[in-house]
Amino acid sequence: MSLAVLHSRALDGLGAPEVTVEVHLANGLPLFTLVGLADTEVREARERVRAALINCGLTFPHNKRITVNLAPADLPKESGRFDLPIALGILAASGQIDLKRTEAFEFAGELSLAGDLRPVRGALALALALRRGSGSGRALVLPVDCAREAALVEGLVIHGARHLLDVVEAFRPAPSDTFVEALARASPEPVVPTGAIPDLREVKGQAGAKRALEIAAAGQHSLLMVGPPGTGKSMLASRFAGLLPPMPIEAALESAALLSLHGSFTAERWRQRPFRAPHHSASSAALVGGGSPPRPGEISLAHHGVLFLDELVELRRDALEALREPLETGRIVISRAARQAEYPARFQLVAAMNPCPCGHHGSPLRSCRCTPDAVQRYQSRLSGPLLDRIDLQVEVTAVPPAALAAAPDGETTATIAARVALAFDVAVARQGVPNARLEGDALDAHTALDDTSSAFLQAASARLGWSARTHHRVLRIARTIADLAGEATLRTPHLAEAIQHRRVLSGA
Repeated sequence: MSLAVLHSRALDGLGAPEVTVEVHLANGLPLFTLVGLADTEVREARERVRAALINCGLTFPHNKRITVNLAPADLPKESGRFDLPIALGILAASGQIDLKRTEAFEFAGELSLAGDLRPVRGALALALALRRGSGSGRALVLPVDCAREAALVEGLVIHGARHLLDVVEAFRPAPSDTFVEALARASPEPVVPTGAIPDLREVKGQAGAKRALEIAAAGQHSLLMVGPPGTGKSMLASRFAGLLPPMPIEAALESAALLSLHGSFTAERWRQRPFRAPHHSASSAALVGGGSPPRPGEISLAHHGVLFLDELVELRRDALEALREPLETGRIVISRAARQAEYPARFQLVAAMNPCPCGHHGSPLRSCRCTPDAVQRYQSRLSGPLLDRIDLQVEVTAVPPAALAAAPDGETTATIAARVALAFDVAVARQGVPNARLEGDALDAHTALDDTSSAFLQAASARLGWSARTHHRVLRIARTIADLAGEATLRTPHLAEAIQHRRVLSGA
């Protein structure tokens, strides 16, 4: 047979649309043509495939005109993931393997010149798309490392191979139509913890900040900590992920698929909340994603986890403003002239900043040398619209050394996490979403106030000049506080505590 058709997948955002790899051998002047909107990495597959087939002792049809088409033609193709299906297509078209046996499989993998299979990005995205898409009845053949990663997706048959000859052996022509099990059936790697999670008990004092962390974790609220350097803001943030509820399997798969696209997924982090902490010099594209083809940024890599931005006001203004829409919508659309890519970005923002340029404004330990205008200019680097979207804004005060030494041990992360998980489960069972995502009629129904509480909130809103968004955020925070207290209705003490968590900066 001079025509072979195999199946593979490209990457498009978090999706992995199916790609048909068509290989045709014809008489004529020797030529190897690859078409189908392929980028440079894909076009270079011609040389990798040629060398791999020859070095493996297989026959490369030097005297044929080889045409490889990657369909659909209008879908961009990138990376070396098509090396394996192209090589198998040439072998099938030249009669060296049985094409009928390949119809029930999808293939992806990069070839070395010696025929070794190298990992490719996005193995989890490929597996998720296969399970959800039209080709769900097929098995997936991947390099061994990618196969172990893809095997986390239940309900699929995944095979791993280390070398091109392993795959070829599985599809050799044979008298029987029964598939020869020459490939290893992949299974998830056992998860080995990489180390103990830092415990919140290690942070001395800072009871108010710890309470804010608990509220933020229970309701999935964003959090800004303001305080002098050395007060424990980074320590608190690094322990925040340990307070979050366990990840459901589908959320874990989405998070792992995004990390797989980035090439940073490891089995040791399976079902652990991602914690991303980019440097304050990060650009807007690094935070929200970009490039050509578009790649996920830090906000998407923190999906279902924590994005920690230290020295918040030192970030570039355009990078800060790019956070506004994802904080509201939980997704980001990266638009380019030729294409768009959409990535989920349901992250929890935890940010930290100093109150002034010298860092000691309001500190009882050191006097601030900044003028009031300098303090105002420094804090105004955060725009009002962005500050309005951050739920909790708390002060982390400097603790004198004597008080620090005498401070008793606080609650452990496990103790607080148990309360957080209980309150989170109550909220989700009641309304289907965490409190931070309550909107519309659901917000009105689950944050109903009596006359006294309503009058209290209206007076505070008028006095502090709140926007409607801030008013609603205070209601959501109060709902979380009530859930932590095990109370079904909102009362004035819940609102009062919520208001106290919104009064650090003048723009709040």
